[in-house]
Amino acid sequence: QVQLVESGGGLVQAGGSLRLSCAASGRTFSRYAMGWFRQAPGKEREFVARIGIWSSNTDYADSVKGRFTISGDNAKNSVYLQMNRLKPDDTAVYYCAAAESWSRTSSSYTYWGQGTQVTVSS
Repeated sequence: QVQLVESGGGLVQAGGSLRLSCAASGRTFSRYAMGWFRQAPGKEREFVARIGIWSSNTDYADSVKGRFTISGDNAKNSVYLQMNRLKPDDTAVYYCAAAESWSRTSSSYTYWGQGTQVTVSS
């Protein structure tokens, strides 16, 4: 009933950039925030960034602060993650998610995309 689809992942060299996109479709719901999470092999899913739907407030994990920028286009029901100066440690599957509250906790995000692979080579 609600679908989130990520795109834009791929292979990039260290220091390069990628722009991830997430498009929402299906049943409308009360979206307070959209977020990006990532999960590397053998590691737990971690918070990356979030944005308030109406306020446009943003928040970033310390590991990506200053390098990543989250933005949204409410008219297109889309959210983006611009990733600059990528590092090998950024390699992970990146997931787009939607929440009905302002939170960094993954359990607060009700809807999730399928994920897109980002691989950063040395």
